[in-house]
Amino acid sequence: MTTKTDKKPISANLAENEQFFKSHVGLNTSFDLGIRKLTITDYRVNLYYVNGLCDTAYITQLLRQLLMIKDDQVENLKFKELLENQLVNQSVEKIYSLDDVVDQVLSGLVVFLIEDTTYGLVVDVRSYPGRQPQEPDTEKIVRGARDGFVENIIVNTGLIRRRIRDERLRYEMMRIGERSKTDVCIAYVEDVVDPGLVKTIKKELETIKIDGITMGDKSVEEFLVRQGYNPYPLVRYTERPDVAANHLLEGHVIIIVDTSPSVIITPTTIFHHVQHAEEYRQAPAVGTFLRWVRFLGILASVFLLPIWFLYSIEPTLLPEKIDYIGPNEKKNIPIVVQIFLADFGLEFLRMAAIHTPTALSTAMGLIAAALIGEIAINVGLFVPEVILYVAIAGIGTFATPSYELSVANKMVRLVLLTAVALFHLEGLIIGCTVILIFLVSIKSLNTPYLWPFLPFNAKALWQIIVRTTVPGAKLRPSIVHPQNVKKQPD
Repeated sequence: MTTKTDKKPISANLAENEQFFKSHVGLNTSFDLGIRKLTITDYRVNLYYVNGLCDTAYITQLLRQLLMIKDDQVENLKFKELLENQLVNQSVEKIYSLDDVVDQVLSGLVVFLIEDTTYGLVVDVRSYPGRQPQEPDTEKIVRGARDGFVENIIVNTGLIRRRIRDERLRYEMMRIGERSKTDVCIAYVEDVVDPGLVKTIKKELETIKIDGITMGDKSVEEFLVRQGYNPYPLVRYTERPDVAANHLLEGHVIIIVDTSPSVIITPTTIFHHVQHAEEYRQAPAVGTFLRWVRFLGILASVFLLPIWFLYSIEPTLLPEKIDYIGPNEKKNIPIVVQIFLADFGLEFLRMAAIHTPTALSTAMGLIAAALIGEIAINVGLFVPEVILYVAIAGIGTFATPSYELSVANKMVRLVLLTAVALFHLEGLIIGCTVILIFLVSIKSLNTPYLWPFLPFNAKALWQIIVRTTVPGAKLRPSIVHPQNVKKQPD
């Protein structure tokens, strides 16, 4: 098989080129790979294409233009130049190796090979199957844009370009995967982004050696940040073009992977995962209120159950005014086991809702809440307080904007529950300390995960606690080391 460093050149003999396609690509075996043989003014031309990835109307228009070429036109101009001029498309390029021809054809472009010519003409007539932009299910807002990314990389880059019409916005394309040859685009604003960051990301992506990244952006992320078994997300995903555009203007780098309806934002800290577009679609005071409520829900999802469990097994720690906290009755099943069962039950319901048709998911939720929960309490499997606090923690989990962060917080909650069950108060203190040290040690693309809390940056932390006004946010985040610090020109 021809290697990337030893590409087979296009032959001037069309039969040899056709034989290459038969032996290497499966021409006449794969039904979707096709060839159209034409004779134009005594010159033979072969057109290679893939059904399902091309727009038939465009190809028909191209062939109509070529068949209109007359003999007297060829006398005044070389046939190759005339053919290239007759291709009515904005994207026509020359190509010189059969390996590149194969890559382009399998990507949805069409290639014209001309008799007695050692190059081909590539025409972009791609029309990938897919859906139209619509509001993402995971990042819905009350007021604002309803378009979202789709599985088509060209559409996704267009959605961002529509919001940033700056000549310094750069889209660098590369292909990853020896077999999948997936298009991956690196997007950044040239005079804002840190050049070192772009260089690092490009270097990491170029070193990816794998058959294919059929899981899209998630596969790229695992190569990029080498997360291992760390549950905390080291990059942020978004399906909203306005969120991606905002991060580009702050100095972040966006990675867009074909076939993925979300994009990767780098670098990020834990505080990037707790912000939501809704906060910026409301007045600053309302946005701040929403942010605080969301923070409260996230804290409840992690610490509420371990603290309540600690008070239930150590009632002496409770002040007299709130000594009613804790289970009012005892069951045969230990409290910690009840909590784990209820927590895993909630996770079962979440998974079932994902795999249940929409028409049935609501009914399933009602059955689970009204019947299973009530019956479990009546038969003595759970005490009511366990259901209450597990439900509050679950709501806090769903209130977390980042799905990846919510799952990581759930795992941390279970670890803290185990520590409290084994060592009581000391277990909670030690567990929280270990988790804090772990978070401090995390770096995503050389970015401290807890910035601006650690290392401390008062101005940046204030912008996280309070949703500042747009005119008041004059500086870009220093964590991305932007070339141009000021958001608003003088």
